[in-house]
Amino acid sequence: MNLPARPAVGQFEGGSVFIDGAYAPLSEGKISLFDWGFTRSDATYDVASVWNGAFFRLDTHMERFFASLAVLRLQVPYSRAELREVLHGCVRAGGLKEAYVAMVCTRGVPPRGARDPRLATNRFYAYALPYVWIAPPDKQRSGIDLYISERQRIGPESVDPRVKNYHWIDLVQSMFDAYERGHDTSCVVDAHGHVTEGPGFNVFTVKDGVVRTAERGVLEGVSRRTAIELCQRLNLPLRVAPLPAADVRDADEVFITSTGGGILPIAKVDGRPLRQFPGPLTQRLQQAYWAMREEPAYRDAVDYR
Repeated sequence: MNLPARPAVGQFEGGSVFIDGAYAPLSEGKISLFDWGFTRSDATYDVASVWNGAFFRLDTHMERFFASLAVLRLQVPYSRAELREVLHGCVRAGGLKEAYVAMVCTRGVPPRGARDPRLATNRFYAYALPYVWIAPPDKQRSGIDLYISERQRIGPESVDPRVKNYHWIDLVQSMFDAYERGHDTSCVVDAHGHVTEGPGFNVFTVKDGVVRTAERGVLEGVSRRTAIELCQRLNLPLRVAPLPAADVRDADEVFITSTGGGILPIAKVDGRPLRQFPGPLTQRLQQAYWAMREEPAYRDAVDYR
């Protein structure tokens, strides 16, 4: 498929969408009421970020996006090189130096009355917004209070969490659980009471110098992957294994990982202060994360000329 001409820098100030094969202002980012992406959550997506004018690990995000498409039997009319050009174009058109950049594919609208997903024409969208934080820097400094909800995450036997999806009802309800009790954010558990993930982030603990994170039932986030790789770089002991809620409450340090902030320290769990905040290992990993974003191997600069 032919791509449109590269958009002018700042053509749509504050952000841009790519829809129906063209760049447009954010106000035109719309989806049909009858798209199965809306009516059935039959969609996948991925989110990359731009900081100081460059994408971080864009190839990794695109690799996961194409893997998710394959699992859900969805297709987009673009190669990886073309997708990269579209995402860069959205950032360029918005004139953004720090951005949250999404690529989305929905099942689309099937013929009227049809229930066969093979008959639907898949739809692709992309957009770039100003950078979105899970918690802004001032909140990170004052301290995030994480609540462990008793709500169970949808089991991986039903919905594969490694495919990034919009099945968030359990996560959204856990957020209400947290807010109603005066906490800042939430995470959920599996059927065995092990912490899985939160709305848009993975959870890590530090206990006696050992870093731990959940093994299954979670989205294998790119920021999670980065934290694991940084543990290996820094020779920090790491265990990827079930994470009982009691162990999270008893941890020396807790941090979360997300494209919306990288590595973010947690100050309290269920309202109780942790032994160390911000913890020394969390701080080392946080500094290493932002340094890694400047490494040429992971940096994909946007052309603002």
